[in-house]
Formats: sequence, structure tokens, C-alpha cells
Amino acid sequence: MKLCKRSEARRKEKKNKIGRCVALGLACLLVFLSAADVKATSLSDAQNKKDEAQANLDSANATIDEIEGKQTELQSQIDELDAELVQVLVNLDVLDGELMDKQAQLDEVNAQLVEAQEKEAAQYEAMKLRIKYLYENGDGSYMEAILGATSFSDLLNRVEYAKQVYNYDHNMLANYQQICQQVADLKVQVEAEKAELEEVQESYQEQQAEYESMIAQKQAQMEDFDTQLLTARALADQYKQTVDEQNALIRAEQQRQAAAAAAAAASQSQNSQEGSGEEGSTTTPEDSGKNPAYTTNVSGSSVVAYANSFIGNPYVWGGTSLTNGCDCSGFVMSVYANYGISLPHSSSALRNCGSEVSYANAQPGDIICYAGHVAIYTGNGGIVHAKSSSTGICSGSATYRTILSVRRVL
Repeated sequence: MKLCKRSEARRKEKKNKIGRCVALGLACLLVFLSAADVKATSLSDAQNKKDEAQANLDSANATIDEIEGKQTELQSQIDELDAELVQVLVNLDVLDGELMDKQAQLDEVNAQLVEAQEKEAAQYEAMKLRIKYLYENGDGSYMEAILGATSFSDLLNRVEYAKQVYNYDHNMLANYQQICQQVADLKVQVEAEKAELEEVQESYQEQQAEYESMIAQKQAQMEDFDTQLLTARALADQYKQTVDEQNALIRAEQQRQAAAAAAAAASQSQNSQEGSGEEGSTTTPEDSGKNPAYTTNVSGSSVVAYANSFIGNPYVWGGTSLTNGCDCSGFVMSVYANYGISLPHSSSALRNCGSEVSYANAQPGDIICYAGHVAIYTGNGGIVHAKSSSTGICSGSATYRTILSVRRVL
């Protein structure tokens, strides 16, 4: 009877032990499942934050690329404006030199005019004195001079001398008057040429102010782009940091989940072994002088004849009409366009067209380039051009100003 009681006690103890192991296993499983759910939520949040930050980072990088592209384009525009401004400043410098030469010429002409007027006045005073002498002394002195002749030959000599004195006075006065008129006409011409140069200079000064204003605006835009770029890069850095942080969290969560899974598997295995009285092993999860040849069949003489047919038509700044008005580069561009030759509407750009020709080898139809002005060479030292608003389209001398280049486009 005692033996039966002891055997029954041992069965109850073993049953209780198995019950405790099962309960412990179930408790561990519940804890693992609860922890796994918490970790899964944390991992999902990290992945969502990473995806959001990555999308923002991609958008920021796209914005950076767009801003840098605009900066490159804007810098190209600034460089072009700088080059055009430099050309305008060069032209202004050349015009300043021409104006100084023209002023010196005008000063010399004024001095010549003063000298000629003084000589004219002196000659006129000398004539008045002779006339006054004859008037005050009457014709007696003249008659006495004639009657005092000792011979007929002497008489003729005295008469001839008196006539020569009169003719000398008359011719000298006429000569001085002619010189005065010539010098006065030259003064008018030089003043007109100076006024034309000043008109061109004023135009280039306006262009200089316009280019400087545009460059200042472009530079202000560039500074605004710099500010936008700094902001975009700062945002990109923040988004990248967020992506890195979330990647670190995801890796940590994955490692913790793997460790928790391994621990749960080991615990379950141990519990099973304890419940069955067997031992087992645990497993771990897997762990980038020029004279070029002609290149067209267009005759330079034909170009000159066509250009000359518009002489007398008006000059209009910025215009391209050969009949209603054009400026110098518009005149050249429109004349050559008649022969199918495309040229730019810019005097500075025309200086780089075609091929360079030495002035000694210039032929009709070549383009003569000055500072801020262009003309068509007509041969024999002549040109035809849209000169100014006061002269319109006219002909003239090729050397009336400093020649910077001769271009052959035919």
C-alpha cells in the first residue's frame, strides 16, 4: 500500500514538472510573439521613414541638378554679355582716339581760319590806305607820275607799274578771301565728322550701360541661384542623414529580430528536450598682306552697283530696309542677302565674317570694318555705306576713319 502511494506521488510530480515546462514554453512563446509584433511595427516605421526621406533626397538632388543647369546656362549668357561689353568698350576706346584726332584737326583748322582772316583784314587795310592816299591827294600825284616820265618807254613802265599795284591788291584780297572760304568749308566738314563720331560714341555708351545693367541682373540671378543651391544641398544632406539613420535602425531591428528568433528557437528546443528528457543542439540564423580666293560666283561689281542704287535713302538705327531706312550693319546685311549671303546684323560680328583681306588687296564687294561701323568697298579707295542719320546712305572715302579690318565674304 505504501509502495503504491509512493509510485502515485512520483507520477504526480513528473506530471507537474511537465506541466511547468509546457507553461514556461507557452509564456516564452507569448513574450516572443509580443516582442516580434513590437519590432515589426518599429521596422515598418523605419522603412516608411527611409522611403519618405529617400524620395525627398531624390527630389532635392533633382532640384540641385536643375539649379546647376540653370547656373551653367546663366554663366554662358554672362560670358557672352561680357564679351559683347568688351567689344563695345574697345570700340569706345577707338572712337575716343578718333575724336581726339578730329578735335586736333578742328583746332588746326580754326587756327588756319584765324590766320587767313587776319591776312584778309591786313590786305583790306592796305588797300584802304592806298585808296585813301589817292583820294586825299587827288589824281594829281598819279598824273605827275605819268607826266614825269622822261621817255615814252618810261611812261609805259610807270603806267604798267600802277596797273600791277592795283592788280596785286585785288588779286591778293581775292586770294585771301578764297582761302578763308576754303578753311571755313573745311571747318564745317570737320565739325560734321566730329558730330557723327560723337553720335556713334553716344550710341555705344548707351549699349555699354545696357550691357552693364543686363550683366548686373544676371549676376543677381546667379546669387539667387547660389542661395537656392545652398538650401537644396542642406536639405539633401538632412534627407541623406535621415536615410542613413533609418538604414542603421533597420539593420539593428533585423539583427534584434534574428537574435530574438534564435533565442526563442533555442528556448523552445530546450523546453522540448526537458519535456522529452532528450538533449538537442541550437541553430543560428544565416548571416566621362592677305588676299584669299573667292568662294562664291557673286560678282563684287554687281554687289557695288546694287548697293549704290540705294544712295540717298534714309539712315535708321536698327533698321534693315534698304528703302525705308537701315543702319550700317543692316545695310550691309540686306545688300548681301539679295545674293543669298547671310550675314549678322552687328558691326562687331561682321568683323569676324568671311576671310581677312589686307587693305592693299581690297576688291569691290569686300566689307570695310571700323570701330562701330561697316561699309562696302566700291574700289579705288571708295565705299558706300549707311553713314548717319544726317547723311543717310551715301558714298565716301574708305580712309575717312581708322580701318580695323577688311573682310571677304564673296
